[in-house]
Amino acid sequence: MNSSVIVFPGSNCDRDIAVALEKMQFKNQMVWHKETSLPKSDLIVIPGGFSYGDYLRSGAIAGKSLIIKEVIKAANDGCLVLGICNGFQILTETGLLKGALLRNKNLKFINKDTNIKVINNNTKFTNKYKKDQILKINIAHNEGNYFTNPDHLKELNDENLIAFKYCDDKGNLDEDANPNGSLKNISGIFNSKKNILGMMPHPERMIDNLISNTDGVNLFSSILN
Repeated sequence: MNSSVIVFPGSNCDRDIAVALEKMQFKNQMVWHKETSLPKSDLIVIPGGFSYGDYLRSGAIAGKSLIIKEVIKAANDGCLVLGICNGFQILTETGLLKGALLRNKNLKFINKDTNIKVINNNTKFTNKYKKDQILKINIAHNEGNYFTNPDHLKELNDENLIAFKYCDDKGNLDEDANPNGSLKNISGIFNSKKNILGMMPHPERMIDNLISNTDGVNLFSSILN
């Protein structure tokens, strides 16, 4: 499969995701934000980091970059799009995903491994996971507090568009297991067609037991599948 990673000024997880994709045998290309066309892509990744230094609002300036027009076009044509951390924020700024990522509830940057539960494993991003499987994935963000309006929350629940939720090591979805205050412990969502996934945790950091664990591997193998 062919993948493209979009790189902005301030992206700092672009090489991490590139390493993960190449390890999983994707044919990957890095695409600078000023480009006006995309290479042939089965998967587009918007990586984590601090695009444009998070000025104005996280992802706000990146959401207006030249290449984003092509990302939106590809997404609307059915291409798979994965936004991780800042990439999730950018996807909400472009309107490809609904909702917003607000400041963390404690108003502090969080960097730690946290547990998330697989809510929907019947998608191109999650089919190699088991439903309700508990994963340990790293988070590193200042604005990861997902919020949306009641109508969209109902849509997320009714159409099974919630990908992951923060939980404890036993799978409980309580406030103590919620690191940033996200609405209903949400840590990742799909669009209505389920070809776009935005998530705050970093699966690309969990692909090797030598440095973490391999809980992120099956996200990429799901896409390949």
